[in-house]
Amino acid sequence: MTDPEKKPTARPPIRDAATLIIVRMKGNEPEVLMGERSSGHVFFPHHYVFPGGRVERADGFVQPAAPLRPAVLERLSSSATPHRAQALALAAVRETFEEAGLVIGEKIAAKPARIQKGWEEFYDTGFGPKLDGLTYVYRAVTPAARPRRFNARFFAADYDQVVHDIKKPDGELLKLQWRDIDSALELKIRPITAIVLKEINARMEAGKLHDNDWPVGWVKSTYGGKRISGQE
Repeated sequence: MTDPEKKPTARPPIRDAATLIIVRMKGNEPEVLMGERSSGHVFFPHHYVFPGGRVERADGFVQPAAPLRPAVLERLSSSATPHRAQALALAAVRETFEEAGLVIGEKIAAKPARIQKGWEEFYDTGFGPKLDGLTYVYRAVTPAARPRRFNARFFAADYDQVVHDIKKPDGELLKLQWRDIDSALELKIRPITAIVLKEINARMEAGKLHDNDWPVGWVKSTYGGKRISGQE
């Protein structure tokens, strides 16, 4: 019998988030940029991650200097509106700037007449966000038992998309470093990070990091704890 005094536990909302994997070649080996979350992070402190974070409302009202490639926008739109799809990519670029001090952008003649909240420092660099070098590579929903849940889209970009590095001393990620895939897998990381690292490695080995026809996988867990996955 259900206890009438016991209230059902509220399920946390699922928020959109975006992550960017920056890839460079060192000899014949691909490397990715990762950093350690500080102890102040509620969401998995001291774990190594790629730059990324929650999509903010303002991200949906930023006009990029270069939009997403049509094929990338179409693939993202399988789980988001076109407006939200662009906001996801913009969030990935903004978070990479905030956490790592790296600008993925294009030189602009003048700042927008109105700069959205959270984008002021980015535009101070003289660049506007550029999205045409981003490729959508994976999607993951935080397991149901977590107190904070995200519907995270993972993007990849080549290091040559980085046009400016302000070397922020107060960047949100600690111990930023380039790691080859094998050594990155040995760091303290979450299971989804390992999945995405292996996905990047498979694409790189096939020479198809930015292949528009490469399937985009997704994974999530049910409230019963069962993990389900698929492609979009």
